[in-house]
Amino acid sequence: MTAKVLCLRPEQDFLKVGVTPPTDLSICYGAPSDIDLSEAIKNVRALVIPAVGPKLPSSLFTGSDIELIQVTGAGVDRLDEAAVRSLEIPVANVPGGSNAAVAEYTVASVLFLLRRIGWAQHEIHHDRYIECRTQMISECVPGLVGLTAGIIGFGNIGLAVAKAFQGMGSNIVFYDPQPADPTAAEHLGARRVTLDELLQTADIVTLHVPLIPATEGLISGAELAQMKSTAILINAARGGIVDEAALAEALASGTLGGAVVDVYSEEPPLTSNPLLQLDKEVAQRVLLTPHIAGVTRQAWAYLFRTAWENVLRVLNDGEQPLNRVY
Repeated sequence: MTAKVLCLRPEQDFLKVGVTPPTDLSICYGAPSDIDLSEAIKNVRALVIPAVGPKLPSSLFTGSDIELIQVTGAGVDRLDEAAVRSLEIPVANVPGGSNAAVAEYTVASVLFLLRRIGWAQHEIHHDRYIECRTQMISECVPGLVGLTAGIIGFGNIGLAVAKAFQGMGSNIVFYDPQPADPTAAEHLGARRVTLDELLQTADIVTLHVPLIPATEGLISGAELAQMKSTAILINAARGGIVDEAALAEALASGTLGGAVVDVYSEEPPLTSNPLLQLDKEVAQRVLLTPHIAGVTRQAWAYLFRTAWENVLRVLNDGEQPLNRVY
């Protein structure tokens, strides 16, 4: 054993997707709630953490000799950036590993609402097959062909989502002040627009931005009021980007067609969360999931394997980490 690593996710997470943590590293496993976590961190060279979970207090890292904080995903909002920077602790993530998973989730969830699949199953279970089919034919429920998908955030995940919608026959518009690869948008035929134009013209608005001061509360009452009354909003990015009370009000008033919510301002969401207070009829136009848009066996295998390779690169090979965020 040549190095000490503290990992804040169970070893079983890795093993069940076919990834064996490096056997030549001395690895101990813990949880953010462990009372001795601060002491444990002082005795290790690297910390491996999930991208999703409670914020880690900056005091944990004071007096430590950590050479790397490795996130097993893309998001780094669990860390206090200013504090970690001041301690000069390198932080690395794994960008792009959940692209396909989030794209699959986004298209599937929109189709679930547009095609009224959940409602149809409920009706059939209640012996209303004929009434259900008659109503769906009468309403002529839409598919994705010819609809406009508006992508907010055109990084790795946003681009993957755009490709998925284009493959289903949708038109693509996107908003991003600094797109990572403008040429990719050109090849895709995606049109760059202002946020206002995207909100006003898109049939589907999907968010793929990190939670930072510039994006906190990005979608609130004023933005929702600009959207089509038939539009669907998807937040599979981070809680806090969308004002949940404003979203619930837009859904209840009928000024928004539907919503897919995978992330919440508090996780798990409190029972008082306005999205959990919607009446039955309105709730049929909403799909709530437990922060799993980017979670598939394939995505986890890639994320975990890449994360451990980076830890080995730093601790065993003495190299600088790849995908250093700060």
